[in-house]
Amino acid sequence: MPPLKVSDTSFADDVINSKTPVVVDFWAEWCGPCKMIAPALEELAAELGGKVTIAKVNIDENPRTPQKYGVRGIPTMMIFQGGQVAATKVGALPKSKIKEWIESSIGSASTATAQR
Repeated sequence: MPPLKVSDTSFADDVINSKTPVVVDFWAEWCGPCKMIAPALEELAAELGGKVTIAKVNIDENPRTPQKYGVRGIPTMMIFQGGQVAATKVGALPKSKIKEWIESSIGSASTATAQR
């Protein structure tokens, strides 16, 4: 399953109201590091299919959402769980590090939720 393309108008439905954690990649067409991590995110979308949704927001076409969440540099990846930002990473990382970050973030966030 390819990453989900999300817009300012679909963000609430696709991300905030999602039943599963969502990794949102804030990116732009002109951003070299964004293009470097795109294949890794596509592979992770397939690998982590049932556990997490990978979504992409083009900041040039959808300026309201990145502004709302304080995105200052790209690529910025945020994990949303239960409608809240659970973790944030700025900059390009190798696929293994992105996967590690996602798994540790959704694991700790779900553990924290279970402990409440």
